[in-house]
Amino acid sequence: MNFRVKRFQELTTSELYELLQLRSEVFVIEQDCVYQDLDGKDQKALHVIGEKEGEIIAYTRLFNSGEYFDTPSIGRVVVKESERKYGYGHDLIKASIKAIVDNYNETTITISAQTYLQKFYESHGFKQVGEGYLEDGIPHIRMVRN
Repeated sequence: MNFRVKRFQELTTSELYELLQLRSEVFVIEQDCVYQDLDGKDQKALHVIGEKEGEIIAYTRLFNSGEYFDTPSIGRVVVKESERKYGYGHDLIKASIKAIVDNYNETTITISAQTYLQKFYESHGFKQVGEGYLEDGIPHIRMVRN
């Protein structure tokens, strides 16, 4: 898989459509969660795009300190369902951490993780901070990596 990091203005119309389609496919349809994905924050974010054979199959968006949390953050972590068995989620998180270090010169990162993925994120150095909470009806925890 090939990863690219782009600012919103650098995304082509086709890339934007494809990544929004992937987010909708997973977060709205697969997780059966009606929520406003288009939240006005994509324009501020760096977009980490994972492609395989010309198709976007993995994606995150990144924010600098103060844009979402007090520290840089990773959000909208998504891998196409049919591609999860290959471990691309781990590659995606590594690429996202590297992009934060390269673009924001920071190593402390905050995420709002779906609770069932806690062990996955712990394997990348994240630790739970505080109590769990519901976000869009799904249990989440705040996690920080130093």
